[in-house]
Amino acid sequence: MNFLKLPFLVNLTLVVVSVIGIGYLLVLGQSILAPFFFAFLMAMLFLPIATFMERRLRFPRSISTMTSVMIMLVILTGLIYFFGSQLSNFSKDLPHLRMQFNTVFHNLQKWVSETFHVKIDEQLGYIDQGLNKLLSSSGVILGFTFGIFSTGLGFILFFILFFIFILNYRRVLNNFIVNVFNEKHKTSVQEVVTEIRIMTKKYITGLCLQVLIVSTLASIVLTVFGVKYAVLLAVLTGLLNVIPYLGIFISLLISCFIAFATGTPSTCIYVVIGYIGVHIIDGNIVLPFVVGSKVKINALFSFIGIILGEHLWGIAGMFLCIPAIAIIKIIFERIDGLKPWGKLLGEEERPHKKKKSYKISKNITLKEMD
Repeated sequence: MNFLKLPFLVNLTLVVVSVIGIGYLLVLGQSILAPFFFAFLMAMLFLPIATFMERRLRFPRSISTMTSVMIMLVILTGLIYFFGSQLSNFSKDLPHLRMQFNTVFHNLQKWVSETFHVKIDEQLGYIDQGLNKLLSSSGVILGFTFGIFSTGLGFILFFILFFIFILNYRRVLNNFIVNVFNEKHKTSVQEVVTEIRIMTKKYITGLCLQVLIVSTLASIVLTVFGVKYAVLLAVLTGLLNVIPYLGIFISLLISCFIAFATGTPSTCIYVVIGYIGVHIIDGNIVLPFVVGSKVKINALFSFIGIILGEHLWGIAGMFLCIPAIAIIKIIFERIDGLKPWGKLLGEEERPHKKKKSYKISKNITLKEMD
């Protein structure tokens, strides 16, 4: 087959037009594509469970799919109940938090005035009024939190349906992807599809473990320093940590705000130090040993992806953009013509760098993943 060679500017124009067209289609199909992609990620996570039930327990495909759906719904119901109860307690304590925050803030104003002998009452008065208004408005705080965790009835309905269809018809989808290419490419395409499925499954599993570990570490830090709503803030930290760099910063601001309103200003400093420690452990131990380096996205494209994800799909896009870029990176690195783009999305390669390993016991050794 002879390919038409076009000038560089023509190729560049076609690429730009294609990117704009794809972006427009993503915005246009947000209500369908966002739950579909989220369902795809969850299907990859539950694929081993469904396969186990079919091969070992001899369940029919439909029964294994519905059982996986029931397990997922139980987990989601538990999460919704947890956040609902925590937010209910939080909303009841808002008047007390407002009074306590006012007391702490006025004491801080007095200390600054006496220490630095600067008349800042008028300037701090505006800040005080703004913070009082923010804290007294339960709708603002609860609306922000619900905006992260609740995606609407339509999203949930589409998500469940897509999850069922992807798990139930995964073999049909796999055969379509393989057969849509030329006969001589079927073997290589099947290998690529298998590698992508395995790597995606490992990545999503590692990401869930990362959320669990970061939530546990943050819960320990906040509990030790006596911060109220430690468990709620810790789980929020683990979930927001899916958004690289920006997520841990947002969760730190929220935790410091609650620590300042319910404790003392020094508690905020301890929380900052604790979160820095959590971030160091996450970046140097959890991420390389649990998630792996092959799907690690560099900071530049992580930040670009977050901005584009928020612009295209809002808060849901901020969470889904990193797994999407990771999957794109996996695909690019297994296609000869797109390998440079896959390298561009990832971290700098160090071929002579030895993998880290920690010997926990005589029979257990923790090794850095690929």
